[in-house]
Order: sequence, then C-alpha cells, then structure tokens
Amino acid sequence: MIKGCIFDLDGVIVNTAKYHYLAWKRLANELGFDFSEKDNERLKGISRMASLEILLEAGGLSFDNETKLALAAKKNKWYVDYISFIKEDELLPGVKEFIEKSKAAGLKIALGSASKNASTILSRLKLTDYFDIVIDGTKVSKAKPDPEIFLLAAQELGLSPVDCVVFEDAKAGIEAAKRAGMKCIGVGISSQLADADMVIPGFENIDLDILFCLA
Repeated sequence: MIKGCIFDLDGVIVNTAKYHYLAWKRLANELGFDFSEKDNERLKGISRMASLEILLEAGGLSFDNETKLALAAKKNKWYVDYISFIKEDELLPGVKEFIEKSKAAGLKIALGSASKNASTILSRLKLTDYFDIVIDGTKVSKAKPDPEIFLLAAQELGLSPVDCVVFEDAKAGIEAAKRAGMKCIGVGISSQLADADMVIPGFENIDLDILFCLA
C-alpha cells in the first residue's frame, strides 16, 4: 500500500532543465566549444560533477580536480542567478494540485532531487510547506542511479521503501527508485521511461487512482 510519494524536482515539478542547459552551454562556450541540447540530455538526473565530466568529455578537455571544482562553482553561480527569477507560473501543469490531493489523502510527501538548489527553488515556487522532508544534493554523497537519495527519503518519512512511490523523469532516477525497492511512475514520454512501473505524460487531470494500480 502506497503511504508516501517522493518527487524528483527538475522535469517533474518544474522545468529547471532549461536553466541548467543555459549555464552549461555558457560554460562550454567560455571553454571554446559548443554544447548542444542533445548533449545536455545526457545530464538528466545526475550530479553536478558527473555532469561536468560529460561536458568536458564533449569538449575533449581535461583539468585537474581544483580547476574542475572552480568550473562547477562558476556554472552553479550562473544557474542560481537564472533560477532566482523563477515564478509560481513555471510550475508544471497539475503538479501542485496532485500534491494537494496526496496530502489531503494522508500520504507523506518528500522531495528527492540531486539539485543542491532545491530549497531555493521550492521557496521561489512557494511549495516548501507542501513537503514533509526535502532530500537534495546537499544531504547525499552518491548520485542517481544509486538509491541513496530515495532510501534516505523513505527513512526520514518513517516509511518502508515498499510503501513509497517515486515520480521521475530520468532513466537514472527510475533505476535508483527500482534499486531502492520502490514503485516508480515515469513522468514524460513512455518510450524513454520504459523501466518505470507506469508512465504519465504529466500531472494535468491525473488523480490518485493511479496509485491504486501499483499495489
């Protein structure tokens, strides 16, 4: 029986991916090469440093660890500048209503996101109070597809993993959820999220009935 919902952030609650892409592309351009939207697809659901490695690989570049940390910090500063202007109307359609229905039904609600800026984004979207707990990139050491982030979310909620469902838009996130022993609902295109237990195109007009199908 589902007792808790764990939501990824980027691509599930709000589309911050476009801001990540702008920041990564800006960094690539500064380093002397271009970074396409196709390249950016490889960064979905993974950590900042892992994303940087992919970007540098695309540019055929290699740096020492100190330089890489500085580059990641620069990218993050630009990203934070971009998201500081996020407004409530950038919430993906139906997601707030779905979370409200879940809370009204007595389900526990958690965020499980690799983003280290999750709290800032939730605050900008005025969603902070909707979440019982927030597990983000500042609280875990292993990136998805490692299940750490979701296992910690379940633990903080006081629930068994088998009683939790994860909402994810990335393959790495779906794998992490499955490795955690949780059900997973993919949010997006079915062909790209085939390993999820169920796939929905988004939350618009979606009811809690979908959770009963996971039992």
